[in-house]
Amino acid sequence: MKIMVMDGQGGGVGRSLVEALHARYPEAELIAVGTNATATANMMKGGTAIGATGENAVVYNSARVDAIVGPIGIVMANAMLGEITPRMAEAVASSDVPILLIPMSRCNAQIMGVGERKLAENIREAVDRLGEICIQA
Repeated sequence: MKIMVMDGQGGGVGRSLVEALHARYPEAELIAVGTNATATANMMKGGTAIGATGENAVVYNSARVDAIVGPIGIVMANAMLGEITPRMAEAVASSDVPILLIPMSRCNAQIMGVGERKLAENIREAVDRLGEICIQA
């Protein structure tokens, strides 16, 4: 199982995802893909030795993994203060694999039906759901 964890800015959400995924699915190949070098480096500290940075890394890896996980902004052009390019958002959203998105209040999109929860709860749910739809399938 090859899982792309994508994040931008400082990579804090991505790092938390990498840590949780690495702990739960140690056999999975985790690829940390950041919109910038800081995000990639921070995610890699969470337990993956594989990392890539930038628009081309997002486009390339989106088509070569079994699942994508990250904050909701990864499918929104110009999210994360402009770090998500339209090409990045399109590559992720157009991928033919399960995409698990963590709701974030900093994006200007409000997802109806999603209550206010702690980030750790959303990450735990994403890790559990990934197991249901990908790992155990």
